[in-house]
Amino acid sequence: MKAFMTQKASDGRREKRLISGLSEPQSPAANQVKVQTMFTGLTNGTERNDLIAGNYSTPDEKLPAGMGYQNVGRVIEVGSAVDGVTPGDIVYSGTWLLSDHAERVTVPATDFQRFDAFMKLPAGIDPKHAALFGFSSVGVRICKAADIRLGERVLVVGLGGLGQIVTQVASAMGGSVTACDINVGRLDLAESIGAADRVLNTAGRGWPDQIEDGSFDVVIDVAGVPGMEDALLNAAAVAGRVLFIAGRSRVDYDFNAGQFKEITIRQIAHFDNDDLEKLTRLVQSGKVRIGPLIQEVVPAKDCARIYDALRERPDTLMGIVFSWADGDV
Repeated sequence: MKAFMTQKASDGRREKRLISGLSEPQSPAANQVKVQTMFTGLTNGTERNDLIAGNYSTPDEKLPAGMGYQNVGRVIEVGSAVDGVTPGDIVYSGTWLLSDHAERVTVPATDFQRFDAFMKLPAGIDPKHAALFGFSSVGVRICKAADIRLGERVLVVGLGGLGQIVTQVASAMGGSVTACDINVGRLDLAESIGAADRVLNTAGRGWPDQIEDGSFDVVIDVAGVPGMEDALLNAAAVAGRVLFIAGRSRVDYDFNAGQFKEITIRQIAHFDNDDLEKLTRLVQSGKVRIGPLIQEVVPAKDCARIYDALRERPDTLMGIVFSWADGDV
């Protein structure tokens, strides 16, 4: 069997490559299904963290190792306790580390742990789009945690794939959304999707000239720029909510910046089946669009180009979907 594995390259850096000769996943237990993979989605933040040996990466001594949680495939075997799923059904699975970039996976379909997610795809959902349902479900979880209410002013900082989804979900929840970034291509994409009320270029003096202190009920940071914490808190209104999402080792801010405005600070992690189901309804209704985020559908055998770019030039990537069809592996 073949799968993507993170490993050490000859120069000491990490790389991710398609590796063959791996063990076949086990036959499903009672609560599991075995899946022949059709598409997997790149998780830009999590997988890059692993490639650069970041703060929640796989330790060196455990390499080579896989990592992924956006898998769409056709069921080939079903456990005895699984109802409503039969061989031939197309399913999404988002089980941490099990729903990997691999030709076949065996994943839970019932008795979920905290961050497991599994769904038989409804009719009308494009399987390629569903390959990005993982980070898109994280966007739903973020907006749920932000408790966005009708008419509230929401600032989304960072317009990578996750930021684009957060912008759409926040708008669907009734927020008046301002979205910002310094990357012109990402700004143009947000403009074309049309979910944001305002799209701002905050390069150079763009932030101090356009982001007024105290002007947002909710501030959602998916950029993770070091040293921006005070600016994010300053942008929040009295009794506002600030969500720190992008991966960090530490969050440092002026305590008084939050204390005197009684700011609520939140963090979230991953997603679950409830987030996945809510995302699916938003996609079915047309309130969240995945298609515009897909930059490229890449044969699995060509993964090296994508992962080298993810490590060295992450700003060049948006939504990447890998195809595992015959001839693509």
